[in-house]
Amino acid sequence: MITDISRENYTLFLKDFLAAKSGEFSGNINSETAVITVKTDTDDYWKPCLSLRTETEENKTVIRGIFGPSSAVWTFFMFLYFIFGILWMVFITIWFVEKQIKSSDFPWALSASFIMLLLLAGTYLATRLGQQKAKSEMQQLRKFAEQSILEFKKDTE
Repeated sequence: MITDISRENYTLFLKDFLAAKSGEFSGNINSETAVITVKTDTDDYWKPCLSLRTETEENKTVIRGIFGPSSAVWTFFMFLYFIFGILWMVFITIWFVEKQIKSSDFPWALSASFIMLLLLAGTYLATRLGQQKAKSEMQQLRKFAEQSILEFKKDTE
């Protein structure tokens, strides 16, 4: 969103807005970024967060928001994709080379490559499950972002 609001004023307003909504949301706000999460009874790995970043471009303030998982969850799943993908390539290469040289030293390579594909599919399904579990919290975060901007506009008019 592009606005005439100064970064400093928006940051101060956002701190007050978060304090007013402290029963539902928690977060960390500084002059350039804000990370907001929904308070829940359980602290799931799937818990999404809203990262707001304010930037100044051509005497205007640009507010950008990114919805997503915490960096720890994102890193963990990317690690799993990387490891399973590399292992699949290794096992399928071993199997292919074994067939080319007409050897039977690694009869397990093809089975291992299929297991890696199943693990990749399982990781993908886990990410989709996490997205579904976090859907309502994502909607709450979106509502928070929209309300904060709309209320700030009302206060400044």
